[in-house]
Amino acid sequence: MIAVTEQRLNFSRATGGATVASLEGVSKNYGSVRALRGVNFEVRAGEIVALLGPNGAGKTTAVKLLLGLMPPNSGKVRVLGGDPRNPENRMRTGAMLQVGRVPETLRVGEHIDLFSSYYQKPMATAEVLAAAGLEKLRDRKFGELSGGQKQRVLFALSICGDPDVLFLDEPTVGLDVEARRMLWDEIRALVGRGKTVLLTTHYLQEADALADRVAVINQGEIIAQGTPAEIKGQTSGKKIRCITSVSPELLRRMAGVTEVIEDREAVEIQAREAEPVVRELLARDPGLSGLEISAAGLEEAFLALTQDGAQSESA
Repeated sequence: MIAVTEQRLNFSRATGGATVASLEGVSKNYGSVRALRGVNFEVRAGEIVALLGPNGAGKTTAVKLLLGLMPPNSGKVRVLGGDPRNPENRMRTGAMLQVGRVPETLRVGEHIDLFSSYYQKPMATAEVLAAAGLEKLRDRKFGELSGGQKQRVLFALSICGDPDVLFLDEPTVGLDVEARRMLWDEIRALVGRGKTVLLTTHYLQEADALADRVAVINQGEIIAQGTPAEIKGQTSGKKIRCITSVSPELLRRMAGVTEVIEDREAVEIQAREAEPVVRELLARDPGLSGLEISAAGLEEAFLALTQDGAQSESA
């Protein structure tokens, strides 16, 4: 089991920030299924928090509770100091919506105007369109847009009320690399203006690039929290990538090797220490090429944490 230490952290953008969203000892059941189990989790003012977990881990349930879309079975849910179902709190929060819930026949500008009308002090429509890169699509019907363009509209709708707290569920699904990085810049700009963001994502590179803090949830429990660097630091080992004639079966039998993944003409080797493995590789294959060695990344840490948790549960 990877040790997970509990500690209060200081973050570059959130130092001294008040708690703006929290789950306090929260449990949520769907019949006999326990979606959340006594979860303690908080988001502090001015930070970006990435909530990571495999499918079915409890991410969506946690976000729905924080949005006031359902009550917990036990524990307390707080957003901006009160019940997230309070109209005053909802006026200060924004959230991505699912594509299926957005009318296809309305134009992009009409959607933004409609959503803006729900708020007392919305952002200017031109500012919303610019933030989401939608200036040229204002008069297009939602149903005529590509998947990536629809995602940008959903982001625009989440920010049109100029919210203090923003919940983004998989915000960059379907976006190309350029559009994804543009959205990252806009999220950073929002936080630079004092906003707070909680995002869920399957792109671990996205969490690594954006988040001040990462929380990993698995089987309804928070199993790790910390900065991306601290989460990565919980997974010891190195990643070796190379092109070699040594078979994957033989690589897996080498001392210190924990995993071997074939990637086209190359292999990726996870090892507790790189040096002895590389020495043995070179001894067995003098023609080895394309050698790269790197520390374990957020993906490796995430997999180690969640797989270890699954093994403990079944033990």
